[in-house]
Amino acid sequence: MDFQGKSALVTGGAGFIGSHVADALVLRGAVVTVLDNFSTGFREFVKEGDRLRLAEGDLLDDAFVTRTMKGQDMVFHLAANADVKDGLLHPRKDVEQNVIATQNVLEAMRANGVSRIAFSSTGALYGDAPVLPTPETCPFPIQTSLYGASKVAAEGLLTAYAIGYGFQTWIFRFVSLLGPRYSHGHVIDFWRKLRKNPKVLDVLGDGHQQKSYLHVSDCVAAILTAIDRVDPKNNPHIYNLGHEDWLEVNQSIRIISRELGVTPEIRYSGGERGWVGDAPKILLDTKKIQSLGWKPTKTIEESVVETLRFIGENAYLDRSR
Repeated sequence: MDFQGKSALVTGGAGFIGSHVADALVLRGAVVTVLDNFSTGFREFVKEGDRLRLAEGDLLDDAFVTRTMKGQDMVFHLAANADVKDGLLHPRKDVEQNVIATQNVLEAMRANGVSRIAFSSTGALYGDAPVLPTPETCPFPIQTSLYGASKVAAEGLLTAYAIGYGFQTWIFRFVSLLGPRYSHGHVIDFWRKLRKNPKVLDVLGDGHQQKSYLHVSDCVAAILTAIDRVDPKNNPHIYNLGHEDWLEVNQSIRIISRELGVTPEIRYSGGERGWVGDAPKILLDTKKIQSLGWKPTKTIEESVVETLRFIGENAYLDRSR
């Protein structure tokens, strides 16, 4: 898609992934509106200028969303509650921020005649996948996390609008991402713990959990590749995004400890899961997106190291939530 002179709305554009998408769209000549309520996003990530403006507000305010949607050519819906681990402590949050907010976005699009949307889903909806690597066609299992369940519901809305209202829809099922502006996940958790006490590191689970982490720049490149090379006959368009390799938590601990120059005692909580709903192994089959000419450019170890260095150089990321 040619974004030159087009208007794009990026929900969650002050967050980790959304801010990188917003920057990439500006570089392609788009006029970008970042919509964010800053509940988890950072003002430091928003580069306001001639072609990027900020609309501060909440997706649960449907009137605000409808006003902000006016004049947009495409929506990148990246805002969400991504707190998988503590989902059971606030069960309404996933429904409100991941399902109702998505409904508000879709209805605002319909009210304004906007028909293109890219959505950040998750590999977590595959749960304990019976097939590894897991393809897009793998049946969804019983959902074990409220986060995964809410993303399944949001995907259902998106595909129904694609078929019922003719929306052109891209759904991207991510693994965990790493890289600059990362602010949530095991790398920053371990960094905080080791900075507080470099002698001991408490780890949830048994340390053998494995995921195919992906660098955020590779993720954004994959999203834009899919949109650039769309086949209009295959709407909605669903893609797994992840690395072809994966990293065990214990390997990640060794990389982080090496970079920080510490040798902590590792204390495991035990069991194959870090928390209720944690999938011990996530390795997505990415043949579909790779068939369009995309492939990861950074190793997972390179991504962990770059993430650590960014965290260390940007103290504001350690603000209390």
